[in-house]
Amino acid sequence: MENNWSTKKCAGCGVSLQIEDASRPGFVPEAAREREPIICQRCFRIKHYNDASSVAIDQDDFLRLLGGIGSTNSLVVHIVDLFDFEGSMISGLQRFVGNNPVLLVVNKIDLLPKVTNWNRLRNWVQKQAKAGGLRVVDVVLCSARRNIGFDRVVEAIGELRGDRDVYVVGATNVGKSTLVNRLIADYSDLGRELTVSRYPGTTLDAISIPLDDGRSIIDMPGIVYKSRLSEIVPRETLHALLPDKPLKPLTYQFYEKQTLFFGGLARFDFTAGERQSFTAYLSSGIPVHRTKQERADELYDNHRGEMLSPPSREELADMPPLVRHNLRIPPGGPKDIFISGLGWIKANGSTGAVVDVYAPKGIKVLLRDCIL
Repeated sequence: MENNWSTKKCAGCGVSLQIEDASRPGFVPEAAREREPIICQRCFRIKHYNDASSVAIDQDDFLRLLGGIGSTNSLVVHIVDLFDFEGSMISGLQRFVGNNPVLLVVNKIDLLPKVTNWNRLRNWVQKQAKAGGLRVVDVVLCSARRNIGFDRVVEAIGELRGDRDVYVVGATNVGKSTLVNRLIADYSDLGRELTVSRYPGTTLDAISIPLDDGRSIIDMPGIVYKSRLSEIVPRETLHALLPDKPLKPLTYQFYEKQTLFFGGLARFDFTAGERQSFTAYLSSGIPVHRTKQERADELYDNHRGEMLSPPSREELADMPPLVRHNLRIPPGGPKDIFISGLGWIKANGSTGAVVDVYAPKGIKVLLRDCIL
């Protein structure tokens, strides 16, 4: 019996099971070896205690798994996080999927105001995807958490897949497993669900789920991008960073040489330009502090990890240093200053501005057309 463990897969995350080493993926403790369906210790702890131990799969393995899609005849469903759109798009996905059609599913629309113009948002998504080199056959907006738009996602997959397998791909923590669970419920008589967790990197290996018509849903592991704040912050900070209710815009009137701190995670300086307003869209768990630019360095040195938190003083040791990004906002209309994993700051003025953004080293910071 014990010799067969390497051929068994965890019903929660799809990783190969093993009974030798509790620190490696797929470990099953003795007390759980007779259970059906059988899940690894990590999935058990996520499911029952909301506790994910830090087990990761190598980035090269992710790319190897992705690289196999191009030689298949499949529908590819790419799930992205609207809150972290540029951070959660899979870089270079088009070259991995070949000629297979891509359905872009945009999750977490519940974070935007109810008065959002959804057609305009869909056009914005299509434009951003095209700019990122991705050709999509359709865009569906949804919220996994609130179960908004999921019927349309399932419908679109049904219309587009024909007699083909479905590959579900996405970065970590974008709501992928929630969608796959819904697809299992709608298309398969398989009586189990994947492990769903708030922690990045929950699904560790590609999982093939047989459908009633003989085809399969292939749930790919989440791609880990260290350019997203949600991937590098300590676990205690992650809860504050990820919004779980609609974003409350914070608008500030600014003169030159004024600064905002977002906890101890990032800093925004209005360096040059006419008086104008900026609106921050981020989780309510991140406190915002305003000061004069001339006092900002001293404030950060004296108060990071305490008044300027999260992260706490103890957690700062594991964080990369803040580095400066100099951005020139052209005249003519509003723009977003996007900080991957934290949110965005909308520059509302039409006269242009020069801003400096300080974010942990390696985190994606960019200027984009306004999402709202």
